[in-house]
Amino acid sequence: MTAPGDELPPLTVRITRADLVRYAGAALDFNPIHWNERVAREVGLPDVVAHGMLTMALAGRLVTDWVEDPGKLLDYSVRFTRPVVVPDDEHGAELELSGKIGELREDSTARVDITARFDGKTVLGKAAAVVRLSS
Repeated sequence: MTAPGDELPPLTVRITRADLVRYAGAALDFNPIHWNERVAREVGLPDVVAHGMLTMALAGRLVTDWVEDPGKLLDYSVRFTRPVVVPDDEHGAELELSGKIGELREDSTARVDITARFDGKTVLGKAAAVVRLSS
């Protein structure tokens, strides 16, 4: 039985520069802050950063893995609060994802509150998903 406060299984994802290249190609988002260190630093970033929508998608995966059906994801929103800096090495950046049931609703849906952390700091604000719990 699912109850408010129940935690989802955590998910840790590594994001490498190669992942950024693949995502850029899929999303057609070739903004140089996602691949060019010089440009990223010129605009005040510490280094190349992951695409915000990639970070959001990975956090959404935490929820869709839990409900075992992406079609049960009814609503999902986040605020981008801090970038995920991706170093130019084989390890990349580690994104730690967790979630808990924030609310159960009478219509067999639940609000899941999501936390996404990079380097010990939250990178998404007000991240929440609404999922259908029954078929």
